[in-house]
Amino acid sequence: MDFYKIIEKAKKTGKVDKGTNEVTKAIERGVAKLVVYATDVNPKEIVAHLPLICKEKNVPCHEVDSKQKLGLAIGIPVAASAVAVIDAGEADKEIASLKKAK
Repeated sequence: MDFYKIIEKAKKTGKVDKGTNEVTKAIERGVAKLVVYATDVNPKEIVAHLPLICKEKNVPCHEVDSKQKLGLAIGIPVAASAVAVIDAGEADKEIASLKKAK
């Protein structure tokens, strides 16, 4: 599954939050529908807590290979360590299928 495309679609038709702090807040508030974080974040501790709190809150959480590509997917010219989909918009079906596959 192409998480970059899902994020892109959600950005265009819904709402996403970017950055580790914003993503953490979205998960804790219970508004995150999907969390995607990059493996090439340095140091790893910056995003290490995300899978744990996602599991706790039952939010699908996935790792992607590039923070640069993640930034581009949400339409910013800089790298993004993590992204949370708040309103899926047209990416709703893809995100629903991720929850079922879990």
